[in-house]
Amino acid sequence: MVKHIKKVLYIIAAVIGISVAVNMFLGPHSIAAGGITGLAIIFESLFGFSRSVTIFIGNGIILLAALVFLGKEIFLNTVIGAILLPVGIRYIPQITLVSDTMLSMLVGSALMAISASILYSNHASTGGTTLPPLILKKYFGINPSIGLLISDGIVIVLCLIVFDIDTFFYAILTVVLVAIIMGYIESGLNKRKMVYIISDHSEAITTEIQTKLDRGVTLVPIIGAYERKKREMIIATMDSRNYRDLLDIVKRHDDKAFMITDSVSQVHGQGFTYNSGSV
Repeated sequence: MVKHIKKVLYIIAAVIGISVAVNMFLGPHSIAAGGITGLAIIFESLFGFSRSVTIFIGNGIILLAALVFLGKEIFLNTVIGAILLPVGIRYIPQITLVSDTMLSMLVGSALMAISASILYSNHASTGGTTLPPLILKKYFGINPSIGLLISDGIVIVLCLIVFDIDTFFYAILTVVLVAIIMGYIESGLNKRKMVYIISDHSEAITTEIQTKLDRGVTLVPIIGAYERKKREMIIATMDSRNYRDLLDIVKRHDDKAFMITDSVSQVHGQGFTYNSGSV
């Protein structure tokens, strides 16, 4: 129950973020940066339709696609977002918070990307063109940030027809920025350190990594080409916050130890992607 409540709260926070981005940063400058919200901005300019009504109708169609292609869990999560988004768009004030178009576009893009990443991390959506990226990821393994870029491109083309060329390029830049920021959030903020350690005190270092850092260690037999001496190389993977502690451990046991450190963005397995010591 607590898990589901937390998920709903995350979805609500993401919907509020998207609504603020549209009503206070992108919409006031007619930046239709893709998605159902972009279509709503375009239809409002062309026909005078309410943004919230356009989103509500569009999301009704999207919910059916979610049920067919993505299953019950995402359908239920999409129902929450699809209902809340038009409500958020309706009641969050449509004001020009930042008069400078470029600055408003940058802030709106960042807010949109963060909110969309929260939704995707909870297997949820607000409907619209945020669902095709989930479908592309499920069936073709395409990164959601790239899928969002593809689906939003269709809306961007319509933007060129309705608005001037400056607004068109602002919309393109917004979509690109959202994809870049989402990509960084999905991988850049989740980087781990993979460390290779060669030392004559590998047993003591290994024991302390396992006990104090609670990290698994792999020992690989090696032979140095210069001395032809048999040793063990330690391989360990950990969060960046544990890396400084690892350096202290190695230095305390062997200040002449040879170390190679690499940054990795994806680590799967025990202690990382599922429970029991997960971080």
